[in-house]
Amino acid sequence: MAASIDDVMFMALEENDEETVFLLLESGASTTTGRVTYEPTLPKFSLEALTDDQCLDMFRFDRENLHRLCAAFGIPDKIICQNRTVASGMDALCISLRRFAYPNRLSDLERVFGRPKSTLSFIVKETVNLLHARFKNLLQDINQPWMQGVMLQRYADAIQQHGAPLDNCIGFIDGTVRPMCRPTHNQRVCYNGHKRVHSLKYQSVMLPSGIIANMYGPVEGRRHDCALLRMSGLLDQLQARPLYNVNGNPFSLYGDPAYPIHNNLQGPFKGAHITAMQQLYNQRMSSVRECVEWGFGKMLSLWAFLDFKKNLKLLLQPIAKYYIIGALFTNCHTCLYGSETSNYFGLQPPSLEEYLI
Repeated sequence: MAASIDDVMFMALEENDEETVFLLLESGASTTTGRVTYEPTLPKFSLEALTDDQCLDMFRFDRENLHRLCAAFGIPDKIICQNRTVASGMDALCISLRRFAYPNRLSDLERVFGRPKSTLSFIVKETVNLLHARFKNLLQDINQPWMQGVMLQRYADAIQQHGAPLDNCIGFIDGTVRPMCRPTHNQRVCYNGHKRVHSLKYQSVMLPSGIIANMYGPVEGRRHDCALLRMSGLLDQLQARPLYNVNGNPFSLYGDPAYPIHNNLQGPFKGAHITAMQQLYNQRMSSVRECVEWGFGKMLSLWAFLDFKKNLKLLLQPIAKYYIIGALFTNCHTCLYGSETSNYFGLQPPSLEEYLI
């Protein structure tokens, strides 16, 4: 049986073979307290050594926009983790983006960033906590510049111009089920019988500019969309700031048949026996409502880690924060590169700096 590196180096130390010891140390072997360990030398990560195509593939943003994103997020030059690990702000952002972009194991990222997997885990956790604390209000509070009267009228006009019979619809609401690994405890609470998966649920509002304007969650996977609507208090927020279009109608969202009818929330006609006009209304609104699914699709396309349920473990990982930060990253990507939704409706999203105010 071939001798291990530890055995070879230990014998070299006993025989005082300085040449062998030197060669092994150069390859990454080291001694601690008289015993021998092997620590492979990891290459140091350098963003400037990557091309724009490599940055887009690895982080979903090109190199210039990575610097712009780091500045807009206000990430400090140096991040100190709970275990006293230190990383530059840019490195921490790149590590987090790469973690989200594809379901890599942390050990796979060691060779990319030149850090052990335990350190990478702490850096991702610290970065996610930092971004969540600073920017979660952008997805929870609808009182934002892109939800003011002039902008709302633009959304309503864009939706109506694409065949919608409503003249006051400003966006689309829907709930989404996000599968996760089966939890050890409270499995029944998290089980969604319709999708037949253990999951968490979120409620999202998609604007025709491609921006996810509101996200509520997580809640247990067994909850109905109406329960999310009531728990979120979204209708109360809309009623607290009544805004009307040029025809005097209150601006409203549009949802699927699961949602109730309200002044600020519209839905399709229900029932097996509806008139031809009502059926035409449903068809036209359904054709424009598809954009909310495009938003969910883009989010999971960019950040495939969020769709890898085998590594989304409740109580062991902050998977709820992961999904919310994934929505934040998606909005930032839309601000910089646009989206299928914004192109379809012909509306430009806000700039990155305007969004992350």
